[in-house]
Amino acid sequence: MTQEATFSPVIAPMLPDAFSHALMQIVNRVQPSIVQVVKEGRGAGTGIVWKIDGHDGFIITNHHVVPDDATKIQVHLSDGRSLDAKVIDRHKKSDVAMLSVNADNLQAVEIADSASLRVGEWVFAVGNPWGQRGVVTAGIISGVSASKTEEGNGELPIRYIKSDVILAPGNSGGPLLNADGMVVGVNAMVFGGDLAVSIPSNVVSSWIAGLSRRRQISLGIEVETVDLPAALRQKAGVGSKRDSGLLVVALETGELKEQPAGSGLLIGDLLLDAAGKSIDDATSLLDIVARKDREDSLRMRLVRGGNVLTLDVAVAALEHRE
Repeated sequence: MTQEATFSPVIAPMLPDAFSHALMQIVNRVQPSIVQVVKEGRGAGTGIVWKIDGHDGFIITNHHVVPDDATKIQVHLSDGRSLDAKVIDRHKKSDVAMLSVNADNLQAVEIADSASLRVGEWVFAVGNPWGQRGVVTAGIISGVSASKTEEGNGELPIRYIKSDVILAPGNSGGPLLNADGMVVGVNAMVFGGDLAVSIPSNVVSSWIAGLSRRRQISLGIEVETVDLPAALRQKAGVGSKRDSGLLVVALETGELKEQPAGSGLLIGDLLLDAAGKSIDDATSLLDIVARKDREDSLRMRLVRGGNVLTLDVAVAALEHRE
């Protein structure tokens, strides 16, 4: 006969106390890494001090917390400091943004592998709902959505963590913590009444890694955005809302000129897509190139001499090292 697990009258009352003590330690440890993001004197959301390239002077929040660059932004730290902040990059589709501040002695959070999350796991949200500083709520993971973007196409995967932690305006951009006090997600919104949605830490880390590489390279081609005539849009099979492409006006690296016949770009090529993603400015192309390894090739769709072609172009030939 199997004996059911039981707790003695002495041990049972200790369990809530041990849990509460551990949670208080976690909160005390992470509070210095959590900031209030303020736009023109009014509370807007929460941010997380994140170590990037060995430096702690960066803060991750949601794009919707700082949706434009014209508004003055400050961050308020738990030690009472108020610092001017500037958006240095953003990814609207994934709802993440990176702020830069000029400060010393910032304490970055520890980041966990969000791929290890399991349904039923305890998680905690810390943020500034309705302007109240450092509010903590608890819940469990109810699901992690499957990626809607195929791996390797140069775009961030679209994935979300679903939990029942309580979020309210002001929580956006704050951390979702696991039971070890490590960040597994960035809280984004409430969906369906009481379901909290968070961006997985691995998605954020992947975006940051792409930015780090992008700062080290520039495009090995010079391009200009040009209009796509209706006849050409129809021939290329692009949507009616797509009205522009990228015209190659110069090849700046010798490697591009040395590509095997039929696999390199030529001046006058009109670029439509790269890695299955529409490109209509140099920045969008650079983002895709930066997320690929130098040894990879990039499938590109383009118009040459009135014909629509698909080429595999070496990433090494498309980038120029600073």
